[in-house]
Amino acid sequence: MGCSSCSTGKDGQPKGCKNNGTCGTDGCNKLTVFDWLSNMSLPNGERPFEYVEVRFKNSRKEFFKNSENLTLSIGDVVATQAQSGHDVGMVTLTGELVRVQMKRKKIDPAKEELPKIYRKATQKDIDIWQKCRNREEEIKKRSREIAIILKLEMKISDVEFQGDGSKATFYYTAEERVDFRQLIKDMAKAFGIRIEMRQIGYRQEAQRLGGIGSCGRELCCSTWLTDFRSVSTSAARYQQLSLNPQKLAGQCGKLKCCLNYELDVYLDALKDFPPQDTKLFTEKGLAFCQKTDIFKELLWFSYKDDPANWHVLSKDQVNEILEKNKKKDKVPSLEIYAADNIIEDKVVFENVVGQDSLTRFDRPKKKSNRNRNRNRKKNSNKNRKRNKSKNNA
Repeated sequence: MGCSSCSTGKDGQPKGCKNNGTCGTDGCNKLTVFDWLSNMSLPNGERPFEYVEVRFKNSRKEFFKNSENLTLSIGDVVATQAQSGHDVGMVTLTGELVRVQMKRKKIDPAKEELPKIYRKATQKDIDIWQKCRNREEEIKKRSREIAIILKLEMKISDVEFQGDGSKATFYYTAEERVDFRQLIKDMAKAFGIRIEMRQIGYRQEAQRLGGIGSCGRELCCSTWLTDFRSVSTSAARYQQLSLNPQKLAGQCGKLKCCLNYELDVYLDALKDFPPQDTKLFTEKGLAFCQKTDIFKELLWFSYKDDPANWHVLSKDQVNEILEKNKKKDKVPSLEIYAADNIIEDKVVFENVVGQDSLTRFDRPKKKSNRNRNRNRKKNSNKNRKRNKSKNNA
């Protein structure tokens, strides 16, 4: 997803809203943490945290050590250390919040050595970087054609060039293990660069590519969601959602992550709730549960011999009947309990001011008496003139 108001300028930095990638409206702010400490100065004698967060293409972020003590701010384009050569990315977070993010992602700089930031990117670095970025779509298309020719069961979803253009990383998805040794040879020969293949899941693919969900908003995984918890069909059952895969599946083809958002609330509400397969024994017959409303704490039951007529009972009433059934006592009927739950329809709106009907303009207007009298005079004058003309003739 590209932000129209924050499109990339000639120097590689966002233009349009002039917020250096922190406007929070679209792809330029992908998975970015708002720096709420940016306007606060450090106490005397304190040095700024020497690590910064750098974002590369899409949602790939890494932490780098600012060993040269460069004055960096959000939106600066920097040249960073890579396995071979250098990479180019954009600074997305500086200061103490980087320490918090590293702790959250369980990265300890004391135990592991992190790569360094070489310098702020020069114009030459940015030109090479932009030239490589412009080649990505063409190379992705050609690599897919090569994979189809080799009959590989895989989908190449994205290509990311290293900042110096010496290496390209191909992200792909596949159901099973793929032998892509011949594919790497053919692509290295065709493109003249070093190739790295990296398999990602379908949720990670949706995170990188982005898109609009069925809710009308950008995908959670491409804007703020970082941990992908497993989603099972039981989450839909607890929330009483229809098990329709077309509605429950997201753009990645898996169950929507948002099914987990309210699951804990439903589980808390269902702790003391009768199960869905509850049966009630009455003197009138056996009754089955047809429908439940978790938050109103209501259940609808119908008799086995009369499934069309439903009787609404509260959660406490059902538990009371179940306690009696455990003692092998039958209640007379469901109607006795359902009579206490009859809700009268409340009048939402009542016309107490004497407002006119909305169809008052559709009724034809009645002619006034004045118009009738005028028409009568005109007709009488016309008749007199006709009679005079006949007599003269």
